[in-house]
Amino acid sequence: MTRFSRLFVAASVLAISATATFAEDPDLLVLDWSGFEEEPYWAAYAEQHGQSPTYTFFGDDEEAFQKLRSGFRADVSHPCPQSVVKWRDAGLIEPWDVSKIPSYQSVAEEFRTDPTFVVDGAVYFIPADLGATAVAYNTEEVPAEDVQSLQIFLDPKYAGRISLPSGVDDLYSLAFLATGLSDWSQATEEDVQKASEWLRQAHPNVRAYWNDGAELAQLMGTSEVLLSWAWNETPVQMQAEGHPIEFQREAEEGSSLWFCGYVNLADGPGSEDKAHDFMESFLQAPVAQYIVEEWGYGHGNAEAMEALGAEALDAIYMGPVEAPVLNQVPMDNRVREMMVREAERIKAGF
Repeated sequence: MTRFSRLFVAASVLAISATATFAEDPDLLVLDWSGFEEEPYWAAYAEQHGQSPTYTFFGDDEEAFQKLRSGFRADVSHPCPQSVVKWRDAGLIEPWDVSKIPSYQSVAEEFRTDPTFVVDGAVYFIPADLGATAVAYNTEEVPAEDVQSLQIFLDPKYAGRISLPSGVDDLYSLAFLATGLSDWSQATEEDVQKASEWLRQAHPNVRAYWNDGAELAQLMGTSEVLLSWAWNETPVQMQAEGHPIEFQREAEEGSSLWFCGYVNLADGPGSEDKAHDFMESFLQAPVAQYIVEEWGYGHGNAEAMEALGAEALDAIYMGPVEAPVLNQVPMDNRVREMMVREAERIKAGF
């Protein structure tokens, strides 16, 4: 299925006219990952306000953090959980008023009770999207037996034919697993050093560090890259378009699960009420259906996800696996800052 047809299906699912257009709302600026500006994500908001949110984009959490620290102002943003404490300590976010977000009650209890996200009853983070990171590979060029171990990324046979994520969290989820650590909440500075050395060994094999799924799909679609540590959206969408791309979540060392969500930025320039309307819009069940069926991700509305059924989760590689799983949960900020520094040096060849 092409990107155009995916959007057409999404529009049908949400009963939005294929020709409908909306002006950008000057009262709501969302600092987000590229792709989340697609119409199905804000359909209910547009029905309510007659306008779409205004979007601006970032490449990873650290870029967004530095942008906000430098004085850039927006109303809502979309970091992953490792950043929540850092952003809160920097005064960048303020609590959501969940009384204005009725669908918050459909969020899984584990998110509604986690002390990183909820402090003295104040909710700082609402999950939005969930996914897996594992080995995507070209089945016509890479034998299945080669992807039974993550050490394939060190194999000189694939020099210049692999791609690794640019984002620090996904990059180190691979390196920690490959060096024997599946719970990074227990990671030490020594663990980071060990993982960093493994990444330095992999670096000569890397054709490119990808920033988003579209970039990786282009690399793999031309067979320029044969295997990658990838989000599950890559095999889901590429298979739908006829590409021979498979996903291996059961390498002996394991794979990773991640989630990201929305935060209410402090002192946003726009409307606080519209920020909450946006969050309520995103948590609607049709958005869950869209992100599962057309993107290959999970969604923060746990009730809607349950209604879609186990078969739908298996189809997007989000079902249970018989291998270690590194959950990308909040971690020690000192350790993560070391990861950030080391990742930049590794990608630069040092």
